[in-house]
Amino acid sequence: MPVTLEDTKRQAIATKLADMKALQNLLISNEQALLNACSDQEICKRVRDMLEDDQKNLGILDTVIVQYGVKGEPKQTTQELIKKTQELMQGSELTVYEKFSQHELLKHAQAMKGLLVHKAAQVVGADIEAAITPLNTVNFENRAHQEQLKGILEILGVRELTGKDPDQGIWARVQDAVAAFTGVAGSVVSRTDDEMSIRDLIRMDHTKVNTLFMQVQGTDDPQKLQEYFGQIYKDLSAHSEAEEQIVYPAVRSYYPETQDLYSEQAEMKQMLEQIKSLNPSAPNFKDNVKRLMDAVMHHVRQEETEMFPKIRDNFSDEQQKQMATEFKTAKSKVQDQLAASSK
Repeated sequence: MPVTLEDTKRQAIATKLADMKALQNLLISNEQALLNACSDQEICKRVRDMLEDDQKNLGILDTVIVQYGVKGEPKQTTQELIKKTQELMQGSELTVYEKFSQHELLKHAQAMKGLLVHKAAQVVGADIEAAITPLNTVNFENRAHQEQLKGILEILGVRELTGKDPDQGIWARVQDAVAAFTGVAGSVVSRTDDEMSIRDLIRMDHTKVNTLFMQVQGTDDPQKLQEYFGQIYKDLSAHSEAEEQIVYPAVRSYYPETQDLYSEQAEMKQMLEQIKSLNPSAPNFKDNVKRLMDAVMHHVRQEETEMFPKIRDNFSDEQQKQMATEFKTAKSKVQDQLAASSK
């Protein structure tokens, strides 16, 4: 059985996420340029706040892409748009108002891409919905930024046309609009840093693979079985390799049973390879996946009930975030290797 099914819908979402990451880097570059062109202290403060949010959100997008587990490249049209926008933002052809206007359009495009990914995930698969959950933070903050930029454009536009400031009350209206989005989003927009702890990331992986197992159990369509198991294979392969490189060596001195986790993962890897060789139409295919699921869920319970407390009690928040960063990097490398080997 192939490692994964070439699923055009999932790959399309991967391309859209790659577009979002490329645009996120452009938004950051734009805001740095706008700060240099800005003389109004209130506007500068709001741009600095947006820049801080966008730098954080770049890290969140990286997390979403790694958790999603399917890699994509930005579309050629996106790359051309970025190049053209960079030239305009760095040149003297546009006024400051026009540069902010271009930036607001990009914010709108980014917000729409994020919302489309969110809606597509609801249609394509529950495992995708689980993987992209952190994207909600980026989406809501982009909508809030749009409201800030509308206020900035109103001020700069009136000044450009009349040489005077507009009537007061702009920022109060902006704040009301932002508060409305925050009220809808709730705790989604409460994150203040770009990196989850290692426990958060591992738990997200556990949730996603459990969702995939449920999807396998809920269908008898050989094509869907191949698709879902292909993603299970990729996700568990990347997850286990990253844990063995980053997490298990770090916790071994605090958790002697770490060797049991290594042994369990070795058995799960053998089961993955065995199932990979089966035809999804075979009568014992789902039974084999069910045995794998039982082994994985036992492993998950051991990690979350025994290993997690050892991490919580023996590593600082910063150490856990650093471990998460290293874990994501290791996972991404394995994902790239799996993608290359499947071509």
